[in-house]
Amino acid sequence: MAVLDRVARGLELLLELISGILIVGLTAVVVYSVVWRYVGGSSPRWYDEVAAIMLVWLTYYAGALAALKRGHIGVDGVLLMLPQTWRMAAAVLTEILVIAFFALLAWTGLVVLQILGGMSLVSLRWISVQFTQSVIPIGAILFIVAQLLSMPRHLAKIRAGISQHQEEVEHAVADTEKALEEEMKRSRP
Repeated sequence: MAVLDRVARGLELLLELISGILIVGLTAVVVYSVVWRYVGGSSPRWYDEVAAIMLVWLTYYAGALAALKRGHIGVDGVLLMLPQTWRMAAAVLTEILVIAFFALLAWTGLVVLQILGGMSLVSLRWISVQFTQSVIPIGAILFIVAQLLSMPRHLAKIRAGISQHQEEVEHAVADTEKALEEEMKRSRP
């Protein structure tokens, strides 16, 4: 699993970088537009279109990052109540369904890109709609890769009866206890 972990860590860093750039870029576009309006001008005509596209891109890339970290909403507590055989069958089935959904989304996104050929944005005619919508198949494929990379560890936890949320809570409690101990040491004379 060491190779898988290194690949997952590389993808995690890439998705964090892309998501960070998109957050900073989206913030800059929104602040620029607000300041421009505040000083008496009107918003740039490209603002709404670009901000919406950047938000969609951020959603897809950050969604893939959350999939890699298994951070999407789940109810593994219900899954863990099942007998182990049923639990593993249900876990594998859910993985297959998620991957199938995103494979369908990627395929549909590619079909849509073909339909959008030759079109450009309304406010920025030099930007192709195919480019802006390419995030659909790219994001779907990234989600599948993230799901596959995180699946072995996830299934091992399910097999062992470990809840993702329980593990997170225990980690947070341990961090809080450690911080309290350090604070108490500093406050002692």
